[in-house]
Amino acid sequence: MDSGRRTMLTGVGLDARLGLSLDELRAVAQEAELLGFESLWTPAGGVPDAFHICAAWSYDTGLRTGISVVPAARMWTPWALATQAATVGLISGGRFVLGIGTGGAGPDFFRSVGLPDKPIAVMRDFALITRRLLAGETVNYEGTALSLHGASLNTPELPPVPVYIAALGPQMLRLAGETADGVLLNWATSKRIAESRAIVAEGAARAGRDPSELTVSMYIRVCIDDDVAAARHAFGLEALGYSMRRPGVPPTVSYRGLFGQMGFDGVLSELEDLRDRGTPLSELVNIAPDELFEAVGYYGPAEGAPAAYARLAQGLDETMVRIITVRKGPEPVVEAMKALTPAIIMEAGA
Repeated sequence: MDSGRRTMLTGVGLDARLGLSLDELRAVAQEAELLGFESLWTPAGGVPDAFHICAAWSYDTGLRTGISVVPAARMWTPWALATQAATVGLISGGRFVLGIGTGGAGPDFFRSVGLPDKPIAVMRDFALITRRLLAGETVNYEGTALSLHGASLNTPELPPVPVYIAALGPQMLRLAGETADGVLLNWATSKRIAESRAIVAEGAARAGRDPSELTVSMYIRVCIDDDVAAARHAFGLEALGYSMRRPGVPPTVSYRGLFGQMGFDGVLSELEDLRDRGTPLSELVNIAPDELFEAVGYYGPAEGAPAAYARLAQGLDETMVRIITVRKGPEPVVEAMKALTPAIIMEAGA
C-alpha cells in the first residue's frame, strides 16, 4: 500500500468536549471550510449526537464528514447503525464516512453488552452486515456473534457510505484490510503507521482486494497555546487517559497494549503503580516523560506545530487535526486550525 500514490488529505476533528455548543460547532466547521480543510470528523458517544453533528455540517458546508468512531458493540445493532449512516449519507449527498469500533475491551465489557469476548469476530459481523445493508442488499447472515435475516433498508439508490474500522492490533488491522473501505488508526507513531499499513495490505491481499483502494486515516492530537506548560498538561491528560491500563483490563490489550508495543510499557507500568498508590492523574502528567507525549502528538506554540504535524503524519492517506485546548470557546479552536491548515502542513512536509 504505497501512500505516495495519493495526496494526503487533511481534515479537522471537532466535538462537544471542546466546550462548544452545537451552534459553535457549526460555525467552526464553516471556518474550517474557508481555511481549506477537506473533511470534518467527530467522535460518537456524546451530546450532541455525532450523526446529528455530521448532518448539520453537511447542510452548512460542502465538506466530507465522518464519525471516528461509533462504538458499535456498545451502542448499536447493525440495522440501526446502517439506518443512521444511510440517512446522513442521503443528507450529505454521499459525503459521509462511518467509522466503527468495538467500543470497549476485555471480557467484562463484552459480557455487559451481551456478546462473546471475541472482538475480531464481533467487528467482522458488524462490518459485513453494515456494509451490505448500506449497499442496498437484503441481508441474511449468520455470524459468530451476530445474525440477521431478511433485513433491508428498503431505500433504492442509496449514496455510497464508506465504512472504516478502528484498528490497533494486527488482527483488527488485517480484518480492516479484508472487509472495510478504510482503517482508522489512533495514537500511533510514524513507525507504527508504517507497520500498520503493511498489515492492512496483508489482509487486503488475503481477500483478493487492492490495498491501494483502502484509506489509512488517523487523528493527530494537538494542543496549541503559547503557555507551553498548560498545553503540555492538557495534552498529557488526554494521552494518559488513553494509554494507561484501566482496572480489570490486561496491559496487552487496547490502547495500553498499543503504547506498550511502541516502547512505553516500562514508563506506563511505573505511572500505573504510582496511580494505584494514590497519585492523581494531574501529577502523573507532570511525571511522565516528554518523549511519551511528543511521539504521538504536539503541544506548544503555533510556530512549532506544522513541522511536528508533518512528521507525525508520515505514511497516512488522511489525517484529522484533533484539537485539544487549554481555553474554552471557539477562539482557541480556530487559532489551532489556522496554525495547521492543509496548505501549511503540506509546505512543512515538502
